[in-house]
Amino acid sequence: MESLQAEAEKLAGEMSRPDFWGDPEEAKQVSSRFSRVQDRLRLLQDLRRRLSDSEEILDLAEEEGDLLPEVEEELRRIESVLEEQEVARLFSGEYDEGAAILTINSGAGGVDSQDWAEMLARMYRRWAERHEFDIEVIEYTEGEEAGIKSATFTVSGEYAFGLLSAERGVHRLVRISPFDAGARRHTSFASVAVAPVVSDAVEVEIDEKDLKVDTYRASGAGGQHVNKTDSAVRITHLPTGIVVQCQNERSQHQNREVAMRVLRARLFELEREKREQEIAAQSGEKADIEWGSQIRSYVLHPYKLVKDHRTGEETSDVERVLDGDLDAFIYAYLKNRSPAV
Repeated sequence: MESLQAEAEKLAGEMSRPDFWGDPEEAKQVSSRFSRVQDRLRLLQDLRRRLSDSEEILDLAEEEGDLLPEVEEELRRIESVLEEQEVARLFSGEYDEGAAILTINSGAGGVDSQDWAEMLARMYRRWAERHEFDIEVIEYTEGEEAGIKSATFTVSGEYAFGLLSAERGVHRLVRISPFDAGARRHTSFASVAVAPVVSDAVEVEIDEKDLKVDTYRASGAGGQHVNKTDSAVRITHLPTGIVVQCQNERSQHQNREVAMRVLRARLFELEREKREQEIAAQSGEKADIEWGSQIRSYVLHPYKLVKDHRTGEETSDVERVLDGDLDAFIYAYLKNRSPAV
């Protein structure tokens, strides 16, 4: 806590300078960091108070046994918060604390994979709600029969990118297909790509000659924020094959601007991974969306199991996971990735 207090004082000093707002972009970053440090200090102070209160109640519980369940429940809540803070300690990347751009694409498996992609989109929405993160639809492209071909969201909240980086890769579903009249078992795939939201000050080289730009009519279950005119924009970056889309703005120009921001973020993340010598399959960008490349399997038949192939973390409560309870998998991956743990 002492180091956080020292950082808060340092940031407050910077913000009190007369020329602080001379560089709006830097000022915004400093202000944002100061806010996060203050939130962390308040959280730690609250945890200290709650632990002290629990200790007092525990003393009373020795005399009145009916108070014991209340203490146990509070300690479980505190333990959960402490685990979140322990995971936050693992983040060291420049963009880990910030927002993320999450993209889901259906893969091999036809309509079943498109339905699976839509299930994943719901899962991440529910996960964001559990963390009280803001989630904004950038594009949501329906499949012809069911599900979605792709979806892109901006997820904003403390450590959104750091947490969601654990989800990059191919997700595999095994179930009895609701679209198969013979009620046979099908395996479906969908990929998840995650990139940090980067400021305009970050240089990402994009040659216009490398871009293929298409416009189309937006449609689908993206909600009231998805525009239904011919202003939706799809941009393909030919050298990498990365495809980005935007359909939630009112004009073609605005959609193109947002799509370009998403493309800049995706290219930035790709280059960052190359610099760190990470294999492309970890980002979900270059891996084939098929057998052998999945990071996690979700089995609904003939038994129920969700298993992360990177860490061995697993649970039989598939419904809970699909309802957004992903933290055990995310934390296990982040701890496994860190050499300090």
